Amino acid sequence: MTEQQSGLSVLAVDDEKPALEELAYLLGADSRITAIRTANGAAEALRALGEPGRIDAVFLDIRMPGVTGLDLAGTLARRKDSPHVVFVTAHEDFAVNAFDLHAVDYVLKPVRQDRLAEAVRRVEERRSARAKGDQAPDEVVPVELAGVTRFLMRSQIRYVEAHGDYARLHTATGSHLVRISLATLEERWTEHGFARIHRSYLVGLRHISEVRWDAGHTTVTVGGKVLAVSRRHARELRERLVNLPGQHS
Repeated sequence: MTEQQSGLSVLAVDDEKPALEELAYLLGADSRITAIRTANGAAEALRALGEPGRIDAVFLDIRMPGVTGLDLAGTLARRKDSPHVVFVTAHEDFAVNAFDLHAVDYVLKPVRQDRLAEAVRRVEERRSARAKGDQAPDEVVPVELAGVTRFLMRSQIRYVEAHGDYARLHTATGSHLVRISLATLEERWTEHGFARIHRSYLVGLRHISEVRWDAGHTTVTVGGKVLAVSRRHARELRERLVNLPGQHS
């Protein structure tokens, strides 16, 4: 059996022993996971990660004494081929930080088996994409709605509108304001089918239903909304659309 075909090897990290034991138990009940290590804090986790043997993903608590889960994830993010990170926490208010660190998922305690299974599925998806040299097929985006953290997939987002240091994500069911700049999203999402069309807009190319070039002015229709395309972005947009997989010139 090749490494790609083998099951997942994971590391569970939590400074509270009962929570760590429960997380390890739930992970062990998933047939896709064939090896589980545990660590009672970030320092112990770093030692485990430095030992021989593959670790595909770290299921990580956030609030821990000393080096926090966010600190540890930031350290891992700087490593080449670092393990994928899934945050497992009782606190909703760190979701945006998790997004910035490219976490695969953000699971809230008390952990449900079905929710954890979805996180494992996303880890498998990311591992498979990395092994093939592909980009991750999708990305989880945490948003706040009436004091509750919800999770969108990047593919659900039709276009993004700039709001200073914030950005408004527009989907088929509404919009959500997130604390991240349009420039940051442009840098992160351009390779995933998004294009800057204006200083105020970033659009998902596959969500464009109509493009109009008229007397030097360009507009696109996305989800029924007509958006202006600036002159400086019009040529690049045309080239991106012509080269979009499944499209014909």
